[in-house]
Amino acid sequence: MTDFLLKLFIEDYKKAKTEARKSKGASSIAFFLGENDRLKLGILSGTVGIVLNIVLSVFKMIFGAITKSISIVADGANNIFDAVSSIISLVGFKISGKPADDEHPFGHGRVEYVSALTLAFFILIMGVELIKTSIDKFSNPETVIFSVPAVIVLVFSIVAKIWLAIFNRKVGKMMNSVAVDAVVTDSIGDIASTTCSLIALIASKFTDWPVDAVMGIIVALVVIYAGIDIIRSTMGPLLGEPPEKEIVAQLEEIVMSYEGIVGIHDMVLHSYGHSKIFGSLHAEVPAEIDILHSHDTIDLIERQIKEKLGIEISIHMDPVQSDEHTHELKEMAAKIVCGICSEATIHDFRIVDGPTHTNLIFDVVLPRKFSLSEQEFKAAVESEVKKADKKYFTVINIDRGYT
Repeated sequence: MTDFLLKLFIEDYKKAKTEARKSKGASSIAFFLGENDRLKLGILSGTVGIVLNIVLSVFKMIFGAITKSISIVADGANNIFDAVSSIISLVGFKISGKPADDEHPFGHGRVEYVSALTLAFFILIMGVELIKTSIDKFSNPETVIFSVPAVIVLVFSIVAKIWLAIFNRKVGKMMNSVAVDAVVTDSIGDIASTTCSLIALIASKFTDWPVDAVMGIIVALVVIYAGIDIIRSTMGPLLGEPPEKEIVAQLEEIVMSYEGIVGIHDMVLHSYGHSKIFGSLHAEVPAEIDILHSHDTIDLIERQIKEKLGIEISIHMDPVQSDEHTHELKEMAAKIVCGICSEATIHDFRIVDGPTHTNLIFDVVLPRKFSLSEQEFKAAVESEVKKADKKYFTVINIDRGYT
């Protein structure tokens, strides 16, 4: 059923699927789809969600009223919120697919994250209201009327939501979409909440104890947890999070494959939605090589990264000394730095000789969680360097990694 819908809506589905397999997981299917096809996927996901949730909501509301079950009514209301959430997702996909303009030069891709965040707040509101209603049910209990048709509706709802979760998980994986992943999380919460409603309905046949109110609270807690989980997964891309290790490894492999590149550092990557990654890095080149030749190499690297990974990258060229004396001092400095902090690395190493002293100038990348302050670290390195030769002075710039 899922593959049938995808093939029906997406023209290049088979081709994109084949290309994604060839990439060995490095890129999602959506990377090989056009923006128009990705928008179709989002519309398909949203439309299926709207139709299914409206149908489930109508039946749950009817049978919830017949059986006087607050948990079934609440479950039906939750489906209405799910339908609204699907509409929000649809709007989000539509806006995120708009091209870049003067006011938004990096595109509108992050609107997708905003729509997922909006969905999460709707879910939280629903959960809080459900807790209030369930607590009131303890004070003013009503007898839940057992009904076989209501049981059938709830069982059908559970099966339908399981299918919807599987469907959206596949679509979300294809699209690498936070918004669709949020819908999956919500569907899993719905499965749990409907199961609770079913238990409450069946229990009403055997006891007068307010199982319905208890299950209503459990449903509310599941709904609230789902909302918090969506917020947690959405805030990362909005605030900025480190890039995937696979992307970093691919970038490093491409850059270092070129002759004349001796090292890279200061890599920064920013995601502005699906397939909208912008970044920069510093590439070290031997100082003695002709600058025009090195610049041409950098241009080739930038083009290859754009073609292979779809990343807009700006590469800064750092000329470095490569004579034997400089190399020996660099090795000494690296050994000292690693002796103080095993996770630290150095780059941009150069020396400036003078009549009375020699400056060792370099950058150090320190982990964000490190026991020493920057000044304490610099002092420790300076002390160890002077043990090698009192004429050596260090000029250290501290960096923090972004990958």
